[in-house]
Order: sequence, then C-alpha cells, then structure tokens
Amino acid sequence: MLSPVVQYHGKWPFLRILGVQEPCSVLFSLFNLLAHRRGMSQIKERVPADYPLRKYYILFGYVGMASWVFSMIFHARDFDVTEKLDYFAAGASVLYGLYYTPIRIFRLDQRKPPIKATLLRLWTLICVSMYVAHISYLTLQRWDYTYNMAANVAVGVVQNILWSSFSVKRYQKLKKPWAAWPGMIVAWIVLAMSLELLDFAPVRGLLDAHSLWHLGTVGPTIWWYNFLVKDAQQDIAGERLKA
Repeated sequence: MLSPVVQYHGKWPFLRILGVQEPCSVLFSLFNLLAHRRGMSQIKERVPADYPLRKYYILFGYVGMASWVFSMIFHARDFDVTEKLDYFAAGASVLYGLYYTPIRIFRLDQRKPPIKATLLRLWTLICVSMYVAHISYLTLQRWDYTYNMAANVAVGVVQNILWSSFSVKRYQKLKKPWAAWPGMIVAWIVLAMSLELLDFAPVRGLLDAHSLWHLGTVGPTIWWYNFLVKDAQQDIAGERLKA
C-alpha cells in the first residue's frame, strides 16, 4: 500500500480477502445479525405468544437482521445497487426503532382507552409515509449522503431521548437495575457511534473506524433483547397482580 495511505473518492483502500472488499465490516455485520437472531429466539422462547408487544419485538429482529444482511453485501462488494440497498435497509431499521418506541412507552398497543388504537394507526401511517418520502427523495431527487446521515441521526436522537427518559422513570418506579438498562445502552451506542468521527486509515488494511462502529453495536444489541425480555416479563407479572 501507499505510504502515507490516502483516500480515493472518500474511501480508504482495504486488503481484500477472497474478494471481500472490507472483511472486518462484513465480519462485524455478521456478528450483529447473529445478535439479532439470538435475541429473537429469546423473545420467542421467553415471551408468551399472546403478549401484545411480542409481534413488534419480533419484527424489530427481522428488520435488524435484514439491515445487517445488506450491510454485509455492501461491504463485501461496493456497487451502486448494494450501496442503496444498505442505506435503505439501515434507514428502515432506524425508523422502525422510532416506530415501536412510543408503542412500548405509551402502550399504544392497548385497546383501552379507544383513542390508543386511533393513535397507533395514525403513528403507523406517519412512519410509513416518512420512510416512503425518504426513499423517494434519495431515489428520485438526489442521492444525498449529508441528508441521509442527518435524517438517520435525527430519528436516532429522538428515540434515544425517549428511551433515556423512560429508563429514568421506570427505574424510579421499580428500583430494579435492569430498568435503567435502556439509558445505559443508549450511552454505549452514542460512544460507539463516535468512533465514526475518527476516520483513520485501515490498520493492516483491514480494521477501520467504520468497522469498529459495527463491532461496537453487537454488545448493545444483545443487551437490548435482554431488556425487552425482562420488561415484558415485568409487565406480564404486573397485569397478573391486577387481575
């Protein structure tokens, strides 16, 4: 490789392994996929099928797994179509995270009062419309990296604020350590995301800041599913006490 290593059209040169352009990013994307798969198995095994939020959590797993599949494909072979699929899938994953957050926090899944069902339909329509508008702009107007990043960060910040606030209130109410996990997971993700700011040349042609960001999200994903399971079990236990 050249010394010093320089970027070409904003991209670092990597050492290819078996034709894979960014081996570490592909490997760490696989780790994230497996983390979602493991988490979905936990939800299916430990959360009753009739629990109303279960379907949202399982869909979260499927969306997450899809996003990491497309991440693996893109980092393996960087073409125009694989880049778009990666960005669109990542956007869907981030937006779905925002979608189910208020459903859990404000319990929009509950049938009473009736206004919640109306709010859920409205919120679903808003989120679907936002995603269609996002994809349409990038596809039909212009492929804008700055806009795409800003949109994803904005959506992420909103759900991070919601989960952090929920975490504080939940912990104050239950006094159980796991109730504080969402806030701690948010902090971990923010720290992991800051790795993107480093943008250094790949170490030994393999390990760069972006791949480390992918590695940094594996732990929070595993931790998050553990929280969802505990939160569901606590919710179910609370309902049984009311009965």
